[in-house]
Amino acid sequence: MSAPTTSTTPDAAAPTNPRSRVILASLIGTTIEFYDFYVYATAAVLVFPHLFFPTGNETTALLASFAVFGAAMVARPIGALVFGHFGDKRGRKATLVGALLTMGIATFLIGLLPTYAMIGWVAPALLVVLRLAQGFALGGEWSGAALVATENAPVGKRAWYGTFPQVGAPLGFIIANGLFLAIALALPSTDPTRPSDAFLEWAWRIPFLFSAVMVVVGLWVRLRLVESDAFTKVVATKRVEKLPLAAVFTSHWRQLILGTFIMLATYVLFYLMTTFTLGYGRGATDAPVPGLGYSYNNFILMMIVGVLFFGVFTLASGPWADTHGRRKTLIVVTLAITVFGLLFVPLLGAGFVGVMFFLIIGFSLMGMTFGPMGALLPELFPTSVRYTGSAFAYNMSSILGAAVAPFIAIWLWTLGEGSPFWVGVYLSVMAVVTLVALLLSRETRDIDIEH
Repeated sequence: MSAPTTSTTPDAAAPTNPRSRVILASLIGTTIEFYDFYVYATAAVLVFPHLFFPTGNETTALLASFAVFGAAMVARPIGALVFGHFGDKRGRKATLVGALLTMGIATFLIGLLPTYAMIGWVAPALLVVLRLAQGFALGGEWSGAALVATENAPVGKRAWYGTFPQVGAPLGFIIANGLFLAIALALPSTDPTRPSDAFLEWAWRIPFLFSAVMVVVGLWVRLRLVESDAFTKVVATKRVEKLPLAAVFTSHWRQLILGTFIMLATYVLFYLMTTFTLGYGRGATDAPVPGLGYSYNNFILMMIVGVLFFGVFTLASGPWADTHGRRKTLIVVTLAITVFGLLFVPLLGAGFVGVMFFLIIGFSLMGMTFGPMGALLPELFPTSVRYTGSAFAYNMSSILGAAVAPFIAIWLWTLGEGSPFWVGVYLSVMAVVTLVALLLSRETRDIDIEH
């Protein structure tokens, strides 16, 4: 990565990013990154317990698969530190290209991995390594995409622009799971709790290999970006921090802590709705830890309907947060998440209609809480440390929330002997923690993004 020249002073003649390029660059990269992540999340439920963790016990195999899924969350803060450092010192553009390449290569290589039956314990070991690489890359992706959107946004529309990288999450989910669903329909299984033999032998690799095509498109878009005025002003006035991480910990530690816990409920809800719910929905009704008994094809279609609401409410949250403020919007939504956690049992126990209401409400709340984060977290930090600060807060929350959420949810599901009651209580408790952080924070809507 080469440093931007310090002789370029932002003025009327300086190149700028057109609105369409800003939206597309922030959206397409996170779509690809979340696609890659969801491909693994789906495979963690459908494929990897059979091919990489054949313990003979379905629950143990699923827990082992989720443990590797969570391992990537541990790598995310490390990725945030590395990419954040270069993003604050060398620029957002080159850093984002590096994050996208790392994620794409790791995902493609997972599609080429031999299984446990072929090379024994080396197979899950290699899977862990590549999963860590995925997490490392995602640690630098989100914040950079959010900065591209918010630092190039018109006055008064930062939260609206900040929702565009967030929409990558539902789009990535739909593309990843839509591709898995198409493959499952083409290669149907006679066992509703297990993919077909052809799916497990070779077809599961297709979504991982397809990532390479998407990465090429993403690189083409991102290589056409120019740096934002906010960053070029930092360079021109020689305010680039020598060690952005040190500056964040010494001068902005309060914002770092608040940002981490403000994201907590979002992460827990996110992974309960996308990962745990898929396992619970497909769980056999007569299993030792019973689930809802839906086939994969039927339940993933139900989830995709819910994710459509995720996308719509993510976009809707931006104008709302621009009008009413990020803090007030998130306080209301977090209170709603607290209540939603207490409704797991009545909704999931009410048959098909109840399950659909559960998915629609949960994903709608996910959109309303996730959308404003694209503006709020970058706004907590000054330009010189914005990449590092927002990335570290976002990804530290991934350890406290997302890394352990699927694992805790499976344990609580087992503890409840198939009832999701304690899983819902877990979500409500995490929402209360986030609510406290929001009450201790300040509104960021009117800050000057360039200072």
